[in-house]
Amino acid sequence: MAKAPVLTPRAVDYPRWYQDLIAKAELADNGPVRGTMVIRPYGYGLWERMQQEMDARIKEAGARNAYFPLFIPQSYLTREAEHVEGFAPELAVVTHGGGKELEEPVVVRPTSETIVNEYFSKWVQSYRDLPLLINQWANVVRWEMRPRVFLRTTEFLWQEGHTAHATYEDARDYAAHIHRRVYADFMTDVLAMDVLLGRKTASERFAGAINTLTLEGMMGDGKALQMGTSHELGQNFAKAFDTRYLSRDGGRELVWQTSWGSSTRMVGGLIMSHGDDNGLRVPPRLAPVQVVVLAIREDEAVLAKVHEIGDRLKAAGVRAEVDDRTDTPFGRRAVDWELKGVPLRVEVGPRDLESGTAVLARRIPGGKEPVALDALDALAARVPGILQEDQALLLRQSRERRAARTADVSTVGAAVEAALAGGWARIPWADLGEEDEAALAEHAVTVRCLVAEDGSVPDSDDAPGNVAVVARAY
Repeated sequence: MAKAPVLTPRAVDYPRWYQDLIAKAELADNGPVRGTMVIRPYGYGLWERMQQEMDARIKEAGARNAYFPLFIPQSYLTREAEHVEGFAPELAVVTHGGGKELEEPVVVRPTSETIVNEYFSKWVQSYRDLPLLINQWANVVRWEMRPRVFLRTTEFLWQEGHTAHATYEDARDYAAHIHRRVYADFMTDVLAMDVLLGRKTASERFAGAINTLTLEGMMGDGKALQMGTSHELGQNFAKAFDTRYLSRDGGRELVWQTSWGSSTRMVGGLIMSHGDDNGLRVPPRLAPVQVVVLAIREDEAVLAKVHEIGDRLKAAGVRAEVDDRTDTPFGRRAVDWELKGVPLRVEVGPRDLESGTAVLARRIPGGKEPVALDALDALAARVPGILQEDQALLLRQSRERRAARTADVSTVGAAVEAALAGGWARIPWADLGEEDEAALAEHAVTVRCLVAEDGSVPDSDDAPGNVAVVARAY
């Protein structure tokens, strides 16, 4: 009798496969309140690695970390009309605290542009205070009607950057720098995801922004996932909060601003971009555990050898872990590590000691090969190269998938057909426009972004030659 698969095959039921993987790989559980999630240690380990890599890049871009309150006076949100209108359906509002009705309701943070500006208006006095570059790691709440773990949850974790600049050009360039040099570099180089950089249409723009730059990833089923955004806020919030600075010539000028964010949604993108029917495949540069060394059976010599291998790998700078839980069957442990997507496994048992060779299992390309137990220095020297090969393979597969499943079309009908068939479509923006963009929504299809003819990010919504990238999305 054939053994039942651990996960529902993707081709049978992709959403069920996604939920199965999250549960079986011990990434997260649904929280007690609809739309919330409990992130389990392995899932949180992935997020921690994302934080570490992102935080380093954010600091290289000059921003410093701060923290702003979770509760925001409701009146703050009403100061910027587009902002409050855009977020009103998603707000969680607290009206009582300490057993009493509050004098003014407070909103549970959906994003922090308003409260940040309240303090920017105090902190910014002169051109010498600019640019002011702030980032915070926090949780936010947006009441979600159709939740899905990691992808759309009522509460999620993220980073949000907020900056103030003396000129429009400086703000514009900084938003673009975050878009490309922080987000795109991280997603490409660490997550091994082929993200498309583009410009949101006016209808998809962040509430209160004059421009939104986006990074769109193609998932394994051909749908798009917005992985991060960088916004030019213009002077909209500066006007609402009177955030001004004393210029060099003595005038009182409004600042120009940006905001930008990425979230635990990236964990969902990681799953759907690289996962297969056997579980996760974690890019080696991201993986909390790059190599797991497994003892197949309870044996003193075996246990000594696996710890020796683990120590050699750690000394070589590899994130290695030893699994010596021999009271749990080896087959179950091997499947669990495969589900978790650890790039490499070294498996050692009594017979391996006798033969002098252990087994090296590669999760990303698949397959196994022998490794000599009397040449551990050679193994430790070789592993970084293998990890680099597998990192490159995941990125190549991501690029090949997007190339193979993106069609150039000339009509709205063809764009919808391509999206519903599980791919993306490129159509001249001049042949689409805002009216047809609205019509796409009837088929649950959206314009994910605008790109220039050569695939770069256009300077404006109506730049000649703009191409709309159309897809279904999470």
